Amino acid sequence: MTASEARMQTADEPPDEPREENADAGADPKAPVRARKDEDPDLVLEHAQTPVPSLDELRAAMAWAFEGEEIAAHLLDRFAEHARVVLDGNRRMNLTAIVEPREVAAKHYLDSWRITRLLPLVGRALLDMGTGAGFPGMPVALSEPQARVVLLDSTRKRIDFVNECIAALKVPNASAVAERAEDHLARNKYDIVLVRAVSSVRENVRLLRKVRHSHKDLVMLKGPSWSREARAAEREAERLGFRLDTVWEHKLPGEMGDRAFLVYRAPGGHGN
Repeated sequence: MTASEARMQTADEPPDEPREENADAGADPKAPVRARKDEDPDLVLEHAQTPVPSLDELRAAMAWAFEGEEIAAHLLDRFAEHARVVLDGNRRMNLTAIVEPREVAAKHYLDSWRITRLLPLVGRALLDMGTGAGFPGMPVALSEPQARVVLLDSTRKRIDFVNECIAALKVPNASAVAERAEDHLARNKYDIVLVRAVSSVRENVRLLRKVRHSHKDLVMLKGPSWSREARAAEREAERLGFRLDTVWEHKLPGEMGDRAFLVYRAPGGHGN
């Protein structure tokens, strides 16, 4: 990756959440499967009828997204395998709104993988906070087998799914935990906390204020509005001891948007 390409930005999509169901869902076989009003809204399945791309389709999409990158072919194979498991699971529960193969490859895998190009991860402990369907934690764990990656989410059924993925793909350096981030970080220490599409910079540092000594670096994957978010959070972040150390911007292929990694040095990393 060239120096100009390395000026980067992350998912401008919000966290994947169920959308408002279609009023005519019962008449359209492609419409979301509706839940009754007294049921869990997460049961409104957006992609229950969406066909799952073949492994070959997903592998070709990975090759397209990663064109020009220095990455081993077997890793693209692994990404394609994981993507198929995620998209199959997406028919049973709401995991991601991104289902088109090239978008999946670029927005979920390329964006996540590029973290491993920015940060030295060998021998380090990482927490993927608010992992959802397993991003960026699973691509990072698959890319760097010498790093220990814990995927954390407060939603039990999503963590059950992530554990199924870990077992199916045999990823020994990854584990998944269903717990609130503040509770988990009160008892565990990490080198790096990764946050993707969870909340704003300000809300993330506020969330971690009581456990800010539990990690060295806080890395947030952000979209084109990263500079506005960083400015809005500047005073609060500094007051809480989070120092913006590095901003790494990049572009996704096919005009899929700009992305950025914001690396904040946390109080737990000061002086190290």
